[in-house]
Amino acid sequence: MTTNEHTTLVLGGTGRVGRRVTKKLIDRGVNVRVGSRAGKPPFDWEDPSTWADAVTGVQSAYLMYYPEVEWPGAGDAIGAVAKLAVDAGVRRLVLLSARNQEEAVRCEDAVTSLPVEWTIVAPASFNQNFDEGVFLEPLRQGVLALPAGDNSDPYVDANDIADVAVAALTEDGHVGERYELTGPRLWTFAEGVEEIARATGRSLRYQPITREQFADAIVADGAPRDFAEPLATLISEFFDGRNSSLADGVERALGRKPRDFADWVAEVAPTGVWDAA
Repeated sequence: MTTNEHTTLVLGGTGRVGRRVTKKLIDRGVNVRVGSRAGKPPFDWEDPSTWADAVTGVQSAYLMYYPEVEWPGAGDAIGAVAKLAVDAGVRRLVLLSARNQEEAVRCEDAVTSLPVEWTIVAPASFNQNFDEGVFLEPLRQGVLALPAGDNSDPYVDANDIADVAVAALTEDGHVGERYELTGPRLWTFAEGVEEIARATGRSLRYQPITREQFADAIVADGAPRDFAEPLATLISEFFDGRNSSLADGVERALGRKPRDFADWVAEVAPTGVWDAA
């Protein structure tokens, strides 16, 4: 579908998955418009007046919602942007969704109900939460405390997610598909932290806590209460066991196995990102 005369909008193009999607598209010779506050034109989820200009003049778009598609109100916002995009002539939409989350389903319905070529990409928790996201600083301090209990999750590499998104944006054969993306095996947080401890030689541990304790800790670190409490709810629900299963989306989309969390940890550990704070 894509040529060097074709422009693709990447919302969240500076984020964990988005910047990888952007790079991989550019490597394929695709013209990319980065959808961010600093983009040209700018795109800001908190400023609907920026939405129309961002989707005008592009032929395909990668949609992601900040902070997460599970966030309250995400479905309405994704639906509004997706409709603007289709009305502006965008022919293909790829949505970064999530597994087994009510608000994410609303986002998916908003996209799949439109007269457009669509693909849904619904990943498990990212490996990169541990070295680029909210888990990093606690690991540097030595204790990762989360309202996630002892449930397992099949962590998936953001590069695998980006590869699937890019394939859906640039190739035939992915229209109308919903890909659930996971790694090749399940990990509890205790096991994941132990793997990082083994690779780094540090003494690290996982501590399960309540969502109330997590929200209080986030507020104590300076976050507003109206951000901390939805985040605590999101984490506790995402890791309540509903996602403790493997899926074959990476293999269906790309024809290869997903990357294992342990292999990813072994590559990242020598960078020193998990050294003590």
